[in-house]
Amino acid sequence: MTNKPDLGFWKLWNLSFGFFGVQIAYALQSAQVSRIFSTIGADPHDLSYFWILPPLMGLIVQPIVGSASDRTWNRFGRRLPFLLLGAAVAIVVMCLLPNAGSLNFTVQSAIIFGLIMLMFLDTSINMAMQPFKMLVGDFVNERQKGMAYSIQSFLCNAGSVVGYVAPFVLALFLSNTAPEGEVPATVTWSFYLGAAILLLCVIYTFAKVREMPPAEYAAYHGIDLEAQKAEKSEKKENMFQLLVKAPRVFWTVGLVQFFCWAAFLFMWTYSTDAIAHHIFDAPAVERVTGVTVDGKAFQDKYLFVGKQPLIEDGRLTLGGVEIDGEIYSPNTVVVKGDTIIRDGAIVTSNGSAKVAAQQGNIAGPGEVVVLDGIEKPVGSKAVTRSALSMVVPGETLTLAHIAKQDKGSGQYILEQTTDVPTLSTSVIDVTTSTVLNPASPEYQQAGDWNGVLLAIQAIAAVLWAVVLSQFRNRRLGYSLSLLIGAVGFASVYLISNQYAVAISYALMGCAWSAMLAMPFTILTNALSGNHIGTYLGLFNCTICLPQIIAALCGGLILGLYPLADNGAPNTVFMLVTSGLLLLLGALAVWNVKETYGNKK
Repeated sequence: MTNKPDLGFWKLWNLSFGFFGVQIAYALQSAQVSRIFSTIGADPHDLSYFWILPPLMGLIVQPIVGSASDRTWNRFGRRLPFLLLGAAVAIVVMCLLPNAGSLNFTVQSAIIFGLIMLMFLDTSINMAMQPFKMLVGDFVNERQKGMAYSIQSFLCNAGSVVGYVAPFVLALFLSNTAPEGEVPATVTWSFYLGAAILLLCVIYTFAKVREMPPAEYAAYHGIDLEAQKAEKSEKKENMFQLLVKAPRVFWTVGLVQFFCWAAFLFMWTYSTDAIAHHIFDAPAVERVTGVTVDGKAFQDKYLFVGKQPLIEDGRLTLGGVEIDGEIYSPNTVVVKGDTIIRDGAIVTSNGSAKVAAQQGNIAGPGEVVVLDGIEKPVGSKAVTRSALSMVVPGETLTLAHIAKQDKGSGQYILEQTTDVPTLSTSVIDVTTSTVLNPASPEYQQAGDWNGVLLAIQAIAAVLWAVVLSQFRNRRLGYSLSLLIGAVGFASVYLISNQYAVAISYALMGCAWSAMLAMPFTILTNALSGNHIGTYLGLFNCTICLPQIIAALCGGLILGLYPLADNGAPNTVFMLVTSGLLLLLGALAVWNVKETYGNKK
């Protein structure tokens, strides 16, 4: 076997430069997809399940790409054809996805279209990402792999910074608001910009990287081409057979990966709410989640009797205000300077409705109620009557998962409906849940600041990658990085200042840097050149599988923690959970024993 030569810095740089463009696409997906789906009308309670799709596609695609690239050679090379195909699809999808709400679809159709685009986006990103990891394994000798993956980590995190801050920068020049159901121009043009950069990165990679012909590749990796041909004609090893033969380090590093990626999935899912409540003290709101009819609960956020909306997007609509026996239907009701009804819905404060949801007293004799700016003295009493309290038994209730109001006629278009007949003896009540109010200024500030924190995390990861490359003991550097990240996650619980919490995210960046570089350095050193692509594809399942499990279990784990003082889920505990997972990962690193493949 011929030893691979040392490569100059710029050759190492060129092998991974395209990762910069791919990671911009990935950062935009991570930071903006939930925003896109929420904008076009998706139920916030369903968003976590949407995030099962990206790692699931990675679980399927990455082993296939890895295995196929091991058996590929054409005029474009060995790994680069998959970069070309993946990037081409990603560029097209990045131009389509943010326009899901602007194509005159119904809400349900727009969501389905968005999910299809998300599936293709994540599939294509995974396909484009894989070649860069494999090129390092193909070209770089063991002595330089630490440096090569550190450069890749640097470019990866630099791309993340660009993707995270792009909407905020573009907000200086473009509108950050849009008509209902449509994505703001800042988000749309961020995706366009990301697609353009990805295209330029692909062109650069094809201009600067020339893959080894089969004979040269075989010489550097100790592959007997004749024996390989004979093996193919006799028996081909499938992925499951290769898994059985995988070196021990494949499984020990995979265990570390499990803890790490589950930790970061919890962070991506819950950090906005955690920052909103713990740092910005965002108020909670009591949301109507459905109705109970004859003791049976129906969970949906829209409820109609005929064409009359009773529950709109989780808000109980106002049926009227009864004053001295007369019913009024104002849009705004103020009592003693306190707003009781706003925009036709009962106002909540600190998680509790200011008046009873069904019917509640708001003023007594001698007091004044202000109805849409008009003062109305009260003779006997004044009470609110919700639309629900005015339902006549025997009517049919229509529950809708999605509703869209026609701007011209004002009529509602209902999708995913269920009819619930009521009996003459029916008892109808609402079911509620308390969550942070996403419409509050505090929550919006937290959302903006969370993007800044993620950018700080990425910058810290870039800087730590330089430090990490200097560790001679990889296990020490790996374990120390995860331990620092664990401290970062746990420290959020102890910090209530928005600027001080940036330190916590910077510490998380140290763990993120190690997660991107160390596992692949250790693993590729232990693999043979003949199946390196297949093994790397299979190894990427250790990234995808823990995210799927974490997405499925996150709600259950959150339910084990006590509620916050305002009655909302205390999501900061999920960041503490992430810290515990990283601590387990740091301990698991010491079970990793580095080995070196025989390159057969």
